[in-house]
Amino acid sequence: MIEHWTDLAACRSADPELFFPVSTAGPALDQVAEAKQVCASCPVASDCLAWALRAGESAGIWGGTTPDERRYLRLKPLPAAPAWH
Repeated sequence: MIEHWTDLAACRSADPELFFPVSTAGPALDQVAEAKQVCASCPVASDCLAWALRAGESAGIWGGTTPDERRYLRLKPLPAAPAWH
């Protein structure tokens, strides 16, 4: 039984460190690209992004976005909360 959107997340089977690069240059760019590739195939990426925006998550790759991308998105109105709760 699915109780939360995270139960369907594609990243559940990936190394969590993949989603938290230690830099924004060099080899970390490959890591970001790999993490975003996982997010691209995730059925709940939009729920993940909505959560990260509401929570003000300032680190890591969430919903296929980097911290800088989320800072830009925060300038826009927040998406509605998903029905998952």
